[in-house]
Formats: sequence, structure tokens, C-alpha cells
Amino acid sequence: MKYLLLVCVEEPIGPGTPGTGTLGPDTEAWVKEMGGRGARLMGDRLVDPREAMTVRVRDGELMVVDGPYAETKEVMGGFDVIECADIDEAVAIASRHPIAKLGVIEVRPFWTG
Repeated sequence: MKYLLLVCVEEPIGPGTPGTGTLGPDTEAWVKEMGGRGARLMGDRLVDPREAMTVRVRDGELMVVDGPYAETKEVMGGFDVIECADIDEAVAIASRHPIAKLGVIEVRPFWTG
């Protein structure tokens, strides 16, 4: 089953963030390990949320707003798509992500409807 890991932090993580380096030695090791296990299918970092655009269409009218949809304490800094047997394994993989020590990792299954 596939899961999306939403990597959320209070501040956008840049090259100067302690423990992160370019990708961060801890994160690079996690990416390499999970990729080697065949669990991590893809992932990437995201730019600062101030560069985001929020798009809505209501009653046929396009509304575009600069920035994220809602003001929150935490912002999505990146994502990973993993494949594993069940939610327990997905949580175990997320718990080993180095950013879990700095922010939060939301684990969400893909719709299989």
C-alpha cells in the first residue's frame, strides 16, 4: 500500500538548519536506507510557502491567493511517497525520518476506492 508522508516544520528548512546540511546528513542516510529497502518511491523538498499559490473556483469564478491556504504554525516542507505492508510499517518508517525530531510527519494512505 502507498502512503504519503507530509513533512511539516515550523520554519522552512534550508541549508543552514542544524542537522540538515544540503539535504542533511541524517536525511540523506534515511533516503538512502528507505530507497535501498524499496520502501521510498519518491520525495522532494518544497520551496518556501510564501511562493505558493492557492487556487479556487467558486460559481465559475477563479480566485487565486498568494501563499498557502491557511495560516498555520507548521508548513509543509517536503513529502515522501512510500510503499509498505500497512499503516504500522508506514508509521515506523515515518518515525525514523530525521525531521520527525524537528517537526511532524503526517502519514496518509493513498485513496484506493
